[in-house]
Amino acid sequence: MNIIYLDCFAGISGDMTVAALLELGVPLPVLRERLAMLPLPEGSYSLAADRVERQHIAATKFDVQVTADQHHRTYRHIKDMIQQSPLNVRVKELSLQVFSRLAAAEAKVHGVEVEEVHFHEVGAIDSIIDIVGTAVCLDYLQIEEVHASSLPLGSGFVQTAHGRLPVPAPATAELLKGMHVHPAIGPGERVTPTGAAIVAALASTTGTAPSLRIHGIGYGAGSRDYADTPNILRVFMGEGADQPAPDIYMIETNIDDMNPEIYGFLMDHLLACGALDVTFTSLQMKKNRPGTKLSMLCHRQQLHHLAGEVLRQSTAIGVRYYPVERIVLDRTVEQRETSLGPVFVKVMSDGGKKIRIAPEYRECLRIAQELGLPLLDVYRIVEGETAGT
Repeated sequence: MNIIYLDCFAGISGDMTVAALLELGVPLPVLRERLAMLPLPEGSYSLAADRVERQHIAATKFDVQVTADQHHRTYRHIKDMIQQSPLNVRVKELSLQVFSRLAAAEAKVHGVEVEEVHFHEVGAIDSIIDIVGTAVCLDYLQIEEVHASSLPLGSGFVQTAHGRLPVPAPATAELLKGMHVHPAIGPGERVTPTGAAIVAALASTTGTAPSLRIHGIGYGAGSRDYADTPNILRVFMGEGADQPAPDIYMIETNIDDMNPEIYGFLMDHLLACGALDVTFTSLQMKKNRPGTKLSMLCHRQQLHHLAGEVLRQSTAIGVRYYPVERIVLDRTVEQRETSLGPVFVKVMSDGGKKIRIAPEYRECLRIAQELGLPLLDVYRIVEGETAGT
């Protein structure tokens, strides 16, 4: 199992995380290529990674130079942007896990619905790049588990789009719930909302370092240079030395008193929050009432968050959960040429051996609508012309 440990002795931000992961072996051209799959305005940004020093420690500084006007985006807009992109499934899942935690924290602080949360700093291009870039790097390095140290609280005030706020900012403080934190550091915003969301969404534990056989160490530099500590995120990457805890869990609940119109929304919402799969099964419940069993697969670090979303967004009054094991094929999304034009397809393989190719639904729907063809015919054409490629 490939594991990373985020040593946040100086804090953590999105750009520091990407920089440290680049040092661990992610080529910058690969990051550029994957991020170009996002439907952001063409030429709106450029990426750079330079070697710098922080108190005589060499590190990588990752910069996003934005060349177009920044826009405030809602969680719904960002979610659609990621879901509709040709990024692979795991990158989408990791990215949406981070944005989901951010949206929930912002919604709690500002008293609005999650879908309508307006991201200001976090909705800007550079922050989107930091979050999706982190997901791209974790996927490229095949990281299966993330751990983090305790996080420094910092102190003072920070100027934001919402005005002058105390450190940690309210959304950051909300994200820090359940984590190990400490006050042993000087003033300044040492943990940004993006950094806190990355740890909250992806880290299995915070506090004590895991047992690890170290294979590499990456150093990501922050923008500021503090006097009390080198402003660096240090990331250890290696192989887990102990038997890992179960990673996949099944969450279930039986519902017999909810408006059926809510089920569609509930499925979409849970998938957007990071669920790996959501299904509904018809039941016959007590007093002979028809009901529905909700079954949801998720990663361990998402267990309590997703269980909370089920209780918040449905009429369920409790859930049950248990660890499960699964065997899955490797999945990638690749572009293929067909008589209908270029089409993105899912390629399933086992140990490098290609098993089958399946058309992407959204791609086939787009072609059917553009060409005025039956969707079934589009599927048959794409399947027939890509089966042997």
